[in-house]
Amino acid sequence: MHSNGHFLSDVAGFLGSYYTGLAIMNAVAAILLWKKHRQVGWAIVWAVASGLMMALAALSMSGTAAMVPSLPQAVRSLVNTLSGPVNYTLGTTALFAILFIFRKFFVKPMVAWTVLNVLLLLMGLSMADENFASIVMKPDNVPIVGLVFLLAFFTWLATSQAVVNDERIAQGLPPMEKLNDEKVLVWPDLVYTELICMVAVSAFLLVWAIFLQAPLEEPASSVKTPNPSKAPWYFLGLQEMLVYFDPWYAGVTLPSLVVVGLMALPYLDFNKKGNGYYSIEERKFSYLVYQFGFFELWITLIILGTFLRGPNWNFFGPFEYWTPYKVEVLNNIDLPQMFWVNLLDRPLPRAAAGASTLVQVGTILLREAPGLVVMGAYLLLLPPLLAVTVFRTFFAKMGFIRYMVMVNLMLLMLSLPLKMVLRWTLNLKYIVSIPEFSLNF
Repeated sequence: MHSNGHFLSDVAGFLGSYYTGLAIMNAVAAILLWKKHRQVGWAIVWAVASGLMMALAALSMSGTAAMVPSLPQAVRSLVNTLSGPVNYTLGTTALFAILFIFRKFFVKPMVAWTVLNVLLLLMGLSMADENFASIVMKPDNVPIVGLVFLLAFFTWLATSQAVVNDERIAQGLPPMEKLNDEKVLVWPDLVYTELICMVAVSAFLLVWAIFLQAPLEEPASSVKTPNPSKAPWYFLGLQEMLVYFDPWYAGVTLPSLVVVGLMALPYLDFNKKGNGYYSIEERKFSYLVYQFGFFELWITLIILGTFLRGPNWNFFGPFEYWTPYKVEVLNNIDLPQMFWVNLLDRPLPRAAAGASTLVQVGTILLREAPGLVVMGAYLLLLPPLLAVTVFRTFFAKMGFIRYMVMVNLMLLMLSLPLKMVLRWTLNLKYIVSIPEFSLNF
């Protein structure tokens, strides 16, 4: 199903309002740049951008479906062709690295404002596609779109303050937070601010509830389940992990390790710098580990599960119709089968019928020996190896116990992207598979 005249006629009014909002936003920015900051050049740029947005709004509300601006069909088809969990993950990882390396460039206000306008323009052009709009404009998903932009804004705000502080520290100056550290009373200053925010948010939610209808569905039935059947958005990252791990690990162990790891952070941290102010240079390792775990291993999985996972949990391109008849064949294989059958050309070791429990356990250990060796090397041999090479300084400053806790938490976190890569490249499902005890890794 692709964009058609009937759909464009229905969405034309919304797109007209959308582009009008963008035009007003850029007009206000142009006025502020001209009046307050005396940046005439940038004011002209955003005044022109405001005019272009008004032109798009006029085209959208012209009453002719063919006049509604949209991405060319060739571009949409190319995006769908290039889409996939591998390209998505590699692309988001590359974007994460680029934004970190060139953070001093991207935190500039005009650069960030330009990126925001480009993203909003691409979203407007994409919403002229029926398949894209049916997902993004779904009442359940509208808050997620807003949360993505809010997350981007607050990340930019924190990063920009960190960049400023790092430059000041390099010059021997105190961070910005030290210049404004005067005491502020909870009453009335903080309470009044919170009260105003509470009233504003309540009014916003009231207007939201009036104009965006609640996505109520038919009563639940055991004979008719939704397809796709999705968890709430904040659990979609865990649901995506079920593609790569056994339920007990993805749904219980990993979330527990995340909670334990966050609780352990204050006790593992030996770097006294960066407390009470934003900084990246003084806490680069901690910053990268946390941001990678939060954005790449959590936020991107939520976005993937919300907007790109369709019926039967198949991956769909942004402009692809969510058909329940899409079939993707996966010839999954476990590591013991790769070792015994594919490599040695032997059947998997099996205990004879009626064998004792001890013999059966021994057979299981022999069968799973390749996976147990790999996991043992990863969790037992890699930490001391890292302690004398890459993490030598960390080991010296943290001591044995704190270092072992830190490095094992990191290795368990990295098990997710490693397992994803193994699944994509080798179709490897489990490294250790013991169905006799419902224990798979």
